[in-house]
Amino acid sequence: MDYFKQSLVLHKKLKGKLSIRSKVKVDSRDALSLAYTPGVAEVSRLIAKNKSAVFTHTLKANSVAVVSDGSAVLGLGNIGPAAALPVMEGKAILFKEYADIDAYPICLDTQDTEEIIKAVKWLSVGFGGINLEDISTPRCFEIEERLKKELDIPVMHDDQHGTAVVVLAAVINSLKLVGKKTKNIKVVINGAGSAAVAVYKLLVKYGVNEKKVIMLDSQGIINKKRKGMYPHKTKIANRTNGKGLSGGLKEALLGADVFIGVSVANVLKPEWIDIMASSPIVFAMANPNPEISLAEAKKSKVKIFGTGRSDYANQVNNVLAFPGIFRGALDIRAKQITDKMKIAAAVAIAGLIPKNKLRYDYIIPSPLDRRVVKAVANAVKKAA
Repeated sequence: MDYFKQSLVLHKKLKGKLSIRSKVKVDSRDALSLAYTPGVAEVSRLIAKNKSAVFTHTLKANSVAVVSDGSAVLGLGNIGPAAALPVMEGKAILFKEYADIDAYPICLDTQDTEEIIKAVKWLSVGFGGINLEDISTPRCFEIEERLKKELDIPVMHDDQHGTAVVVLAAVINSLKLVGKKTKNIKVVINGAGSAAVAVYKLLVKYGVNEKKVIMLDSQGIINKKRKGMYPHKTKIANRTNGKGLSGGLKEALLGADVFIGVSVANVLKPEWIDIMASSPIVFAMANPNPEISLAEAKKSKVKIFGTGRSDYANQVNNVLAFPGIFRGALDIRAKQITDKMKIAAAVAIAGLIPKNKLRYDYIIPSPLDRRVVKAVANAVKKAA
């Protein structure tokens, strides 16, 4: 199927993917009086006296705002809020389909950090959680951190943490297959944007040796010698790359056990995979086209290969994480989503495939596996 062409047909035919449906029928005077005036006034009086009643008497308890400014949409870049809308709609239908969460796409016509923070705070009244989406680096870091501090509902930038959770799950199961230990592996992360930074941090929290992590941006390996970097890259330089490597992706990959691509298409060559350690693990997750195609990867000695694409095996995609994470967080009215909850989610995803069922082309459950959301939500609740 030509997914690009058929997606245009689908969206035009349906005029978008979302609609609002009422939970009650308003087909009589009594029904109208209960759902609206005068009956609804009593609900408003209750909430005015007891603000926590908003969670029990309105849609807030099961609602998530999917917020974007359109500055970093998929691999398409800064295409603006209007062009981001179909992606946010897609995110909302995944929330509903997999976790029965009512999610609403909210695309803000500003890329000013302070204005975004204000807007989200103002609209947060009607939501039990905030899913930030497709906001560019480094602004996304400040926006998320500020909102986490200033709101009493969970806020998660899914490009960062949803991606990190699923990558960790994939790494856990891959290492089982190839017989390697977390603390011993060398990891190369190509990319230094929001997803890459979150992946690095969560891997380290789980037990990967920080000094054996090598990160690269468009200028090459991040190290202490480089000047004029964004503050978050300077921090990375001071904590990773214990041997002080410099150069490009080829130099970084020598002897590496795991490659994680959260960058751009077609930057990884098959011969570079061949200089990695034994049983190379490659997750090429640039979207919509990966750092190396499946056909090119097959020319190398790659042992485990995954992408973000749903039409390939081993789809390392955050759809495995965010519905269950928010389901669990909403169920217990969590005020934040912590690292402990994220690691628990990753372990739960990995654990859905018993060790004796793991294969090189099956190291992570399918996003269509209905066990995933329940397992993740339960793990998040237990961790919280």
